[in-house]
Amino acid sequence: MQGAFEVFVNGVQQRPGVDFDQVGRRLVFRRELAREGKLGFWRWASMSLGVAGTYRKHDSVDLVYTSDGRRTVVSLEPTRPAPL
Repeated sequence: MQGAFEVFVNGVQQRPGVDFDQVGRRLVFRRELAREGKLGFWRWASMSLGVAGTYRKHDSVDLVYTSDGRRTVVSLEPTRPAPL
């Protein structure tokens, strides 16, 4: 990632050096981002029958940048940090 860009988590703008850091081409957030994870068989079955939905917490990350004079938004998928 070169140049200026904006980062949003769940629609709220994040501040570099406060909410996240850029390490090479990675964005490292200072708080853990929630991921919904995989749904099991029974959750899928109950959703398909209309019995229940899924209400798990899931953070969305959007990156906004300008390329050739056009603002572009890219949705990113949070990943878990590699174990040390």
